[in-house]
Amino acid sequence: MSFPEAIFKIIEESNCPLYELGDEFKLSGKAVLVGDSEEKKFINTSVIKIPEDRPVCRILISDITAVLVEYGSMESLPKYVTNCSGCTGLIKLEYNQEKKFKTTAIDKQDNNIKFAAKLLKRFPIFQTLDEADIKRLTPMLKMKKFAKGATIIKKGDPASNLYIIVSGKAEVLVDEDTSIGYMGSGEVFGEISLLIGTPVGATIRVGELVTVLFIYGKDFKKVLNMFPSLQMYFARLLAQRLAKTNVERLEEFASGMIGRLSENPPSELLQTLNLNHKTGVLTLTLSKGTAELSFREGGLIRAKYSKKEGKEAFFDILKEKEGRFKFSPGLSKEEIKAPELGDFMWLLMEGMRRIDEEDI
Repeated sequence: MSFPEAIFKIIEESNCPLYELGDEFKLSGKAVLVGDSEEKKFINTSVIKIPEDRPVCRILISDITAVLVEYGSMESLPKYVTNCSGCTGLIKLEYNQEKKFKTTAIDKQDNNIKFAAKLLKRFPIFQTLDEADIKRLTPMLKMKKFAKGATIIKKGDPASNLYIIVSGKAEVLVDEDTSIGYMGSGEVFGEISLLIGTPVGATIRVGELVTVLFIYGKDFKKVLNMFPSLQMYFARLLAQRLAKTNVERLEEFASGMIGRLSENPPSELLQTLNLNHKTGVLTLTLSKGTAELSFREGGLIRAKYSKKEGKEAFFDILKEKEGRFKFSPGLSKEEIKAPELGDFMWLLMEGMRRIDEEDI
């Protein structure tokens, strides 16, 4: 015997760890009341089908089942909207009797990460990966849709996830009313704050319905370690992005500059020197005393802080959040000939990785 089937669709989602906007749940069965006037019992024959490749949330299943208990059967169920009662996130489900939601083959493919993996080769970020690499990467990718007007990330927020736009357009805003452009299919955002540990530098707001693939921030460093080619891709992308944002600082550094780390964190300050190919000495007054970093045409050739020198001193300087700095152009004859401590972008990413590990 078969029962009519009701389809509940997620119409609103906020930080749900398991489900996403557009996911559908199919409910069928009956809830029959039995018993006499003194004792009443329900016999529940509900069947709930959850979205493909999604884990089971018992709290949400209980909430959906409660609808059947309340109305007895699907035939008597009117238009209905309910909220999930569980965990830290929020989802809102809707059932509309007059116009039941239908899941097409395309919709199913859109919400299927396995299908999305077949599309990855279209995007520049994944073109260096072979089929075996993509199969390893796929379990770390999640898919999500954002409605028009939704904010994906907000300027000033802590680093969250890495996002790749699959379809749609998103607007880039440096403040509430100032737009600096749009991003479309294949473009990446969220990587700078993850790589260098700074707050999000711009707000990304949906211009039209956007579908994104994303990697959780906690998995991002794992991905970089698994795929060296992606590490190189992000190093180049980071350099390109920061080169654009550092143009205004170039003239300031030409004659020397004084400032505070609270306004210019070490990671941003040092990248500015590197990307603008500056030659000179950066002197910092920090919690453990004076630190010095020497640059030759943007390359790091010397680092000294407290009792440490070289790479370890550089890594310790990156950890500092308060202090003053001054950049003085020019080097001594000895420093002009000194070898570099290593590739600057590698040193920076290694330093940020160490900071992340200490924060865990």
